[in-house]
Amino acid sequence: MADVVTAGRDRMGDFASKFAQLNDDVLFGEIWSREDKLSAHDRSMVTIAALMSGGNFPQLKSHITLGKAHGITQTEIVEIITQLGFYCGWPKAWTALTIAREIYEQHDPVQQ
Repeated sequence: MADVVTAGRDRMGDFASKFAQLNDDVLFGEIWSREDKLSAHDRSMVTIAALMSGGNFPQLKSHITLGKAHGITQTEIVEIITQLGFYCGWPKAWTALTIAREIYEQHDPVQQ
């Protein structure tokens, strides 16, 4: 069973309750849980590509972290961002690689 996401309610629930509910229950509750249609690993790849192409870097940081948890390797994230650099823009790729480097260079105490 997937973890229940409450980020929307935690961050926006008192200000934008419907948005928070859609974020937590529909986007992360229904869409992300459809792993029989598309794995979490692949959903993370698609989401990272979309966020980078739009220059949505605060959200990109969260989704690269999530993608790492979903098994996206350092090699894969570098290749994804390098490929996108030619389609979305080199400055966006540079920023995304800076974010990815920060995330992938963090040591997970469980894996040490």
